[in-house]
Amino acid sequence: MYRARSIEARLTSAASRNKVRVLLGARQTGKTSLLRHALATDHTRLFDLQDSRLRQRFEAAPATFSREVEALPRGVTNIVVDEIQRVPALLDEVQSLYDAAPRRRQFFLTGSSARRLRARSANLLPGRSHMLRIHPVCRWEIVPSAKLALPSRLPQARQTNFPDVPLERLLRLGSLPGVLSEPTRTAILTLETYVETYLEEEVRREALVRDLGPFIVFLRLAASEAGGHINLAKLSQQSGVPARTLSTYYQVLVDTFVGHWVEPYARNARKRLLTTPRFCFFDVGVRNAASGASLDARITPDVGGPLLEQWVAQELITRASYLGRPHRVSFWRTTTGAEVDFVWEAAREDIPIEVKWTDRPRPEDARHVETFLDEHPARARRGFVVCRCPAPQRLTERVRAIGWNEL
Repeated sequence: MYRARSIEARLTSAASRNKVRVLLGARQTGKTSLLRHALATDHTRLFDLQDSRLRQRFEAAPATFSREVEALPRGVTNIVVDEIQRVPALLDEVQSLYDAAPRRRQFFLTGSSARRLRARSANLLPGRSHMLRIHPVCRWEIVPSAKLALPSRLPQARQTNFPDVPLERLLRLGSLPGVLSEPTRTAILTLETYVETYLEEEVRREALVRDLGPFIVFLRLAASEAGGHINLAKLSQQSGVPARTLSTYYQVLVDTFVGHWVEPYARNARKRLLTTPRFCFFDVGVRNAASGASLDARITPDVGGPLLEQWVAQELITRASYLGRPHRVSFWRTTTGAEVDFVWEAAREDIPIEVKWTDRPRPEDARHVETFLDEHPARARRGFVVCRCPAPQRLTERVRAIGWNEL
């Protein structure tokens, strides 16, 4: 059963009609399913480069792709190339076909490794393409009609939505589309397989890492430290991997859309701020599997807080990506110890957001949010404490506590 995705309207919008649409995202985020649904007509031809025979044919002679497209019936106007990074030379063929007749065909490309495209010096279709990003399932795709604290400008989906699951399962198993729809036992196997076959084998297959041993050690450490500020020297001591290599490994995760950098808030800063970025995995379930954590253990308070914070990061980053510029997610931390977990940056307003595991928030939980509001009165007028409270509460005149499911 197809379930609605927030990015679908942008993917099929008239604004991109005469552009090559490139849909990027980590494996299992639903790229192929989305395109199969959105373009489920006789006017569509799919080239799946995960098919080894097809891939080898195009690797041997990329021009074969253009000849096959030209030979399609005239009514076939949608050309989909899945996992384009497997044969980057096809981007030149797509550009040639597009330039010859920009309005004759609609090209849709998917990819899960921006790094390999750059490494092969592939033509990224400058001026001819619209880049879109797909993420794991966000709250908009579960309860699109809910009155959420951070409103959406995206059209409300009419199709079947993803199931709403309890917080504990969400923090253990994450929000990949397939995982959300599977029974718990099957979902656990899916995540364990994801780490073994994708985060390890696929990274090696894409020639991103030469020696897999140090990368596996790094992967477990990076997952365990996810959400915190990156200290390469400390990680190097723990792993025995040189700091320069660790920096490259982090970039591999970002370029394969498995992780995100969260940069410090830098608008009109009055105080000295810590400028070391934070790193978050794209999905908390994948993070747990990569760290070696038990996926069927109960969530205890000592791990619940960090996991909830990482889920909030994932949720905010996804929404900012779907809404597009000028939306951005950052964090705020001064050298004197004042810290806000996240800042939602929009065109007219910046909203500080603190994450707490508690189900009984107190005014004291809002003190750093209040400090941020005092420091940035021109941009910030309200803030939130995201926690597990059963109903919204006013903690101060400017700060509300909301449940995680109302974010």
